[in-house]
Amino acid sequence: METGESLTVGSHTLGKRDMLDTYDLVGVGFGPSNLSLATALEEYAENHPDDPITATFFERQHSLGWHRGMLLPSAKMQISYLKDLVTFRNPTSRLSFISYLHAKNRLALFVNNQDAYPTRKEFHDYLKWVESHFSRWVTYSSQVSGIALPSGGAGRGPVDQVRVEVRNPSFPGGVRTVNARNLVVSTGLAPKMPANVMRGRSVWHSSEFLHRFNERDPGSLQRVAVVGAGQSAAEIVRFLYDKLPHATVSAIIPSYGYSVADDTPFANKVFDAGTVDEYYHGSQEAKDAIWNYHRNTNYAVADGDVIRDLHQRVYADELTGDQRLRMVNLSRVEGVRQTGDGARITILSKLNEQSYPLDVDVLVCATGYDAMDPTDLLGELDAYCLRDRNGRYRVERDYRIVTTPELAVGIYLQGGTEHTHGLPSSLLSNMAIRSGEITDSVAAETKIPARPEMAPALLTR
Repeated sequence: METGESLTVGSHTLGKRDMLDTYDLVGVGFGPSNLSLATALEEYAENHPDDPITATFFERQHSLGWHRGMLLPSAKMQISYLKDLVTFRNPTSRLSFISYLHAKNRLALFVNNQDAYPTRKEFHDYLKWVESHFSRWVTYSSQVSGIALPSGGAGRGPVDQVRVEVRNPSFPGGVRTVNARNLVVSTGLAPKMPANVMRGRSVWHSSEFLHRFNERDPGSLQRVAVVGAGQSAAEIVRFLYDKLPHATVSAIIPSYGYSVADDTPFANKVFDAGTVDEYYHGSQEAKDAIWNYHRNTNYAVADGDVIRDLHQRVYADELTGDQRLRMVNLSRVEGVRQTGDGARITILSKLNEQSYPLDVDVLVCATGYDAMDPTDLLGELDAYCLRDRNGRYRVERDYRIVTTPELAVGIYLQGGTEHTHGLPSSLLSNMAIRSGEITDSVAAETKIPARPEMAPALLTR
């Protein structure tokens, strides 16, 4: 890698030539999912010291970051601390959240809190702590700009490696090319805005909230609005109400009120590792039923304590006669126009189907994310990736895209597999198990030569 002459994986040292040429695995992105994968690869190397999986990762951000814009002081995780990067796969791992607490001399304090849900800030610090063990595995500020077949694009037999072009100003010439026998794509979710709404100085997405808020003079924010009905929306409304005691905060939600997330024990089984098997092998009717009945475990819902906090603030406003928190129920944003230092929102009320304007200094859109779509990233490889009748990638149980026989390179997805693997696909809950399954699959496939029956066709497309 660019950060040194050699890299030790387990007890095996990769020399400079190895590092500049071919890897068993190249990871695109280094957020929580691929960080968890790195821990699984390290475990594999410890168990196979003479034959580890050689790997490197490229991340476009300048450092590891997980929802930095939403690390609000009071925001808490919605999953147990035991659903960390490793524990469900390896409870004895030295990289568990419990090990992190012990290393930070906070284990007793955390236990005495009697709370299984750490704050997002603490979980982010845990991620950074784990990442410090793998800093030589990843190159930051590196954008994967192209993935292509080997030079010439042809050869008899299945192609067993591809070229990955990476751009980074610190590379000689700004570009580096490595070869990969397997790719693991984990580029994360893309922020989603309401239709016909563009981000700007006074229109933010929740993913950038804290950064943009800290750039503004709080005194200049007299009227703020938040659109969205989920956890992030509710947390931002609470944050703005408390941080801006002089401001009016409008919460624009499509329902009559915030809906509580179903985190009851039986509902939470939908995130268990075993449920992934049931979903993957289930009928389409069963898959539809899971989504229809259990979307309220995660989508457009908020934790009960946050909802109660907001209602208490509404009630306090009633007592004082100063209605600072205004619930704009059964409404949606139809459009936004920048107006000098603020914005004019056009709101459609579902109560009377009437539209009306609302002038604000800032509008925050906590409107979720679009699923990861690696189509553009895969480039010419996409032609060899099979899709279902709805145009979605066909994905094996081990998260590997189904490809035509000509392409023997494994392309694994960490995200974007909700249609095949269910609700946990883009969430933290099943991350540790998924990383182990991908590692086992890469190990099995990489050590086996391409089978002769795999159609020795020329790659001429």
